[in-house]
Amino acid sequence: MMKNILTKIVIIALFAVAFTGCDDYLDVNTPASSVDLNQLNMKDIMAPVMHSTVMAQYGAETAFGNYTQYFGSYGNGAAGKAQLSSTWNEVYLYALPNLNTIKAKAEEKGAKHYGAIADILKAINVGLAADAWDNVPYSQASNPEEFPFPDFDSQEEVYSNILSLLNNAISTLESDDPSGINLGSEDLIYGGDKSKWLKAAYTFKARFLLRLMKKGKANASDVLAAVDNGLSSNSDDFELYYPENKINPWYSVNILSRNTGNFYRAPNDQLITMMNGKTYPFEGGVVEIDPRLPALFENEGAPGDPWRGFMNGGDGESSDIMDDSDPENITYYPANTYYKDGGFLTKADSKLYVVTYAEAMFIKAEALFLMNGGNETSVGSTQEAYDAYMAGIAANMAKIGVNGSAYMADPVVAVGPDGLMLNHIMKEKYIANIHNPETFSDFRRYNFSPDVFKGLALRLEKDDSDSEMKGKWYVRAIYPTSEKNTNEANVLKHWQEPDVPVWWAN
Repeated sequence: MMKNILTKIVIIALFAVAFTGCDDYLDVNTPASSVDLNQLNMKDIMAPVMHSTVMAQYGAETAFGNYTQYFGSYGNGAAGKAQLSSTWNEVYLYALPNLNTIKAKAEEKGAKHYGAIADILKAINVGLAADAWDNVPYSQASNPEEFPFPDFDSQEEVYSNILSLLNNAISTLESDDPSGINLGSEDLIYGGDKSKWLKAAYTFKARFLLRLMKKGKANASDVLAAVDNGLSSNSDDFELYYPENKINPWYSVNILSRNTGNFYRAPNDQLITMMNGKTYPFEGGVVEIDPRLPALFENEGAPGDPWRGFMNGGDGESSDIMDDSDPENITYYPANTYYKDGGFLTKADSKLYVVTYAEAMFIKAEALFLMNGGNETSVGSTQEAYDAYMAGIAANMAKIGVNGSAYMADPVVAVGPDGLMLNHIMKEKYIANIHNPETFSDFRRYNFSPDVFKGLALRLEKDDSDSEMKGKWYVRAIYPTSEKNTNEANVLKHWQEPDVPVWWAN
C-alpha cells in the first residue's frame, strides 16, 4: 500500500508541474495545486508532505555533498555558489503550506498525535532551510493573503521555534490521544508507528541542540538527554524507500546518467582515502580496506590497483602521486573509483536516509567526549563515549550488510577509551552519513578543521574558479533567484555571501 501511495505522489507531482500555469509558481511561498486543500482529508496530504520533506534533504545534499567532499559535480569538479532552488520549493511551496493545513485539520478533529507528527515534519523542514540559508521566512511564511512579501526570521528565532515544535510534539506523543485518529499507510516513513516518531523527534532535537552548543545555548547534557530517548536500533531509522517502478535519484544520476555519457557524480578523494587505508592506515595486518568500500563503490582500475577517489575540483586525478620530481608539475595517478551499480546507496530502489541510529550513536559519543572535557586535539575519554562510538560503527556495518568485525578490531579503529579522539568519532560519522546534508553542519560546527576531519583540504582551484571564493570554504547557500524575483526587498535585506557563517556557526 505504501509503495502505491508513493507511486501516486510522484505521478501527481509530475502531472501538476506539467499542466499548472507558470503564474501559480511566481510566489514560491504559496502552495500551487489544482485541488483546494480544504477539500482534502489530512491523510491525503501527509504522504506528499513526507515525500517533499525527504526530497528537500536530497536537493540540499546535491550541493552540500560537494562542499563536504563526498563527491564532485560532473565527476570531479567543485561546485560553486548554491541556490538550492529545489529545496526551497520543496520546503516553501509544498511542505510548509500543506503541514499548516494538516495541523489545522488535526486541531479541528482533535487528532493530537497526527498534529504532533506534522510539527516534527515542520521542524525538520524549517531546520533544513535555516541551516542552509540562515535567516528564512517562518512567522510570515505560507500566509500570502496577509503577508504577500514575507519577511525573514533570524536563524536564532527559527531555532527557538524548532525546539518548541519538537518539545510540543514529544509532550503530545507521550500523552494519550482519545480521538483514535492515527497515521496508517499514508505514513511513508514509519507506517503509523507512533513510538518511532517519538524517538525520531528526540533524535532531531539532539541534532539541533548539538549545533546550539557552539552558541552556548545548549550543553552536552541537553544533547544526551535527548539522544538517550531517541532512535534505539537500525529499525528506527528515518528513511524513505522507493517503489519498484520508481528510481532512486542517486541511482538515476550516478549510474544511469554516467552509463549514457551524461552528468554524474563520482566519489571524492577525501571520502575514499578515509576508507582505503591511506588517511587511517590499518595496523593489524588483516584489514586492507574498509569493508563498506566495495559495498558502496567499485574500483575500475587495473587488478590490484588501490582504490582512488577524485580530488574535488580536479580533472580526474586522485591524490596518489605518480611523479613529484618537479614540485611545480606533480603528476598524480588518475582516480578509478565510481558509484557501484547495485551498491547500497545506488540501487534503483535504495532508500533515502534522513537520520539513522548510527548517527544517533555518534552524536552520543561526541556529546560524551565533549562533556568529559575533550576538544579538537585531546586524547582519551570515557568508556561510555567509546562504547557509543563503536556502537555507531557496528550499526552502520549492519545496515550496509557487511562484516565489520575485523575492521572494528584493527588498532586504527579499536583505539580504546584512552586513545579516543574527536577525529575518530567524526571520521566514522562522516562515512556513515554519506549523502546526508547533516555532514555540512558538522563541518561548519568545527570550522572545517583538519584536526577533526583528518586530511581535509580546500578544493583544487583553477584560474577560472570563482575568484571571490578562492581560498575560502562555502558555508551557506544563497537565496534562490525565484525568491529574489518575487520578494526582492526582503531577500536583499538578509543577503549574505556564501563565505559568511550562519548564526549558530559564527
